[in-house]
Amino acid sequence: MKMSRYTPYFGIVYGLVFGAFVITLFSHVSVVRAPIIFIPHASLTPSVVITVSATSTPATSTPKKIASSPQATPAPVPVASVVPTPPSAAAINAALDVSASALRSALVNIICYAPAGGTIRSISGSGIIVDPKGIILTNAHIAQYFLLADRGVSCTIRSGSPAADRYKAALIYISPTWLQVNPNVLTKTTPGGTGEYDFALLAISKSVTTNPLPSSFPYVPLATMPPTTGTPIVIASYGAQFLAPDQIASNLSPTIVFGSVKDVFTFGTNTIDVLALGGSVAAQEGSSGGGVADVSGDLVATITTSTISGATDTRSLNSITSSYIRAEYATETGQPLDLLLEKAPTQVAADFAPQISALEAIITANLP
Repeated sequence: MKMSRYTPYFGIVYGLVFGAFVITLFSHVSVVRAPIIFIPHASLTPSVVITVSATSTPATSTPKKIASSPQATPAPVPVASVVPTPPSAAAINAALDVSASALRSALVNIICYAPAGGTIRSISGSGIIVDPKGIILTNAHIAQYFLLADRGVSCTIRSGSPAADRYKAALIYISPTWLQVNPNVLTKTTPGGTGEYDFALLAISKSVTTNPLPSSFPYVPLATMPPTTGTPIVIASYGAQFLAPDQIASNLSPTIVFGSVKDVFTFGTNTIDVLALGGSVAAQEGSSGGGVADVSGDLVATITTSTISGATDTRSLNSITSSYIRAEYATETGQPLDLLLEKAPTQVAADFAPQISALEAIITANLP
């Protein structure tokens, strides 16, 4: 069948669909990039301080620039070969719009309240649902609060615009290496780090509304390969650095930013472990645990560190790649991450529960 006669109609249909999509996506979304935050929260709970965490200074080994490898001589291309036409800018933007919609739907706000008058501060951070069963990927420096339930810390999963209480979640994995390397982050006013080992997984366990848990959650799958410098990406988080405590409670909205990978770094030799994302309004406290997706709709990285002073466009925002998280999880557990994701959330939560006491002791040993 000849398709050329339909070409004029494709443009009209595309324009209508694209226009409707943009209006829907950005009606209640701030376009920004950001990490997690600590902020005064007395108006929500008397004498409570909420911290939006954003690590900014090295606490472990500093990521290194990846050494460039010698360029191989390209093989001759046969005359008859057809070179694929690269996608147009319009096609890339359309694909990123689809990724942004999926990423926004999978984005959650993680808010943890600590008892008033104590040394532990309440926090607000971000996370991304990476499995339809309700598995959330976030940072270890956020998820460590789930280890402190017996100290009166309570965490809730929020979503929407503005963010509203939706679920409770159970910790199903936190990097023990991160806890051992960063045992006193809870006591620091300005925590630091490079993002190394800074990942954790939560499983949504119950609804806190009158609605039951959905049979399937909106999610963004974890990528298996990292992006390279210049790759177009979209970032989503719940940045909260510039909000007052009552605004975080009642008027916290997603922040969505389109951009590209500015540079890549490694914790090892030549693996792409860290993405430098440049400066934008997403480079603020509260964005830690937010997600970075590519044109294919895969989650390629998780926000971990940012500078948090000065104009946002002069700041730096970094994330660890999903491929790094997969590799590090396999190193720490001896099993692929996909094996964990295949199991029922209730089962993985029950399997992990016996480890919580020992992991809690690592961080509480440094508390008064």
